[in-house]
Order: sequence, then C-alpha cells, then structure tokens
Amino acid sequence: MKNLSSRGSLFVVAAPSGAGKTSLTRALLDSTPGLHLSVSHTTRTARPGEVDGREYHFVTRSEFDRMVSAGEFLEHAQVFGFEHSYGTSQAAVELHLAAGQDVLLEIDWQGVDQVKQVMPEAQSLFILPPSRDELERRLTGRGTDSAEVIAARMSTAENEMQHWPKFDYLIVNDQFDTALAEMQAILLARRCLTPRRASEQQGLLQQLLPGANFG
Repeated sequence: MKNLSSRGSLFVVAAPSGAGKTSLTRALLDSTPGLHLSVSHTTRTARPGEVDGREYHFVTRSEFDRMVSAGEFLEHAQVFGFEHSYGTSQAAVELHLAAGQDVLLEIDWQGVDQVKQVMPEAQSLFILPPSRDELERRLTGRGTDSAEVIAARMSTAENEMQHWPKFDYLIVNDQFDTALAEMQAILLARRCLTPRRASEQQGLLQQLLPGANFG
C-alpha cells in the first residue's frame, strides 16, 4: 500500500507555571494506552526519591556537553535562573515513534522551535489558565511567598503566555475534565489519520476490497 505509516506521533506540551500542565499530562498518560512520556536528561543531581531514568536521566556536565556537541538532543536549554541544563534525546524519542508509540514531551516554549526544526510534523499544545486572577491564585500557593516573589512569578508567566501563537493547539484549563477531554481528542484525531489507520488495518482493507491494488 502507498504512503502507509505505523509511526507514532510526537506531542509537545508547554504552559506557564500555574496553568496545570503537570496534572493534565499525568491524567492524559494514565488514560491513554500507547502514550509514552519522554524522560529528559539533566545536569542537576537527583533529589530524594527520584530515580535515574524515571524522573530524569541524570548526567554530568561533561556528558551533557558531549551530547550537545554530537547533536544528540532534539532540544536542549539551560533554564533561566538556574545553573542546570535539560535536554531531550532524539534517539530515545525516535525509538518509541518507530515502534508505533505516541510520545509526549513536556518542555518550555523555547524548545518548540528546536523540535519543529527537526520534526515539523510534531503537534504542539499550549495550556492557558482561565484568568489572571486564577493564575495568581494558583501561583500564590500556600500564601507563604512574599508579594515580590508572586509578582516575579506572574511576570514570568506573562512572558511565557506571549508565545501561544506558535503552537498548533490552545487548551484553556478552566474545567479540568474539559481540558483533558480536548487533549484526548487531539491525540485520537492524530491516530485516525488515514496513513496511520490504514497501516494498522491493512488486513481489514484487503478483506473489504479483495483483489484491489493498493500499490
């Protein structure tokens, strides 16, 4: 058959702090069979309870720099305000995609351009909070932070939200279940694309259309 592909899809999710990205992506992973969360490499040390290969792949600065020089990262960045770097192994992502698994990648907005340059077919989702008041309430947390800290978090979030136009999909996390359903619908739609579905259903197509030439 022509132009059939059983290759998985890459989904890139980003959001400002306080938008609820982590909760949504965890629920999406729990409710979606065949969806794999990409595990990033980082130069920071593991925190208590973290396991190498689960939360992150913990590597030395020299190993990280070697991977950058060798072009092994799909995207990488040094997080502003921190000394540590983070990156996504392109080989690891490709391994899951080639096996027909969909891959979910959580990164900052800066990494989207890098991913799109290498994999323009990647689908990008940006999550917004429902209002400024709700965002500030979420960022305030337990009420122990100073007004200056909260203001700095709001300023950072506002800067991040300015980049929403570069994403393929925009999700507003007002009602959690609705936002999750929208993300699930995006994944399902990609799985129903003709080339992928036809690759999965070649036997059915041959049964329905015996003798047809799909070459």
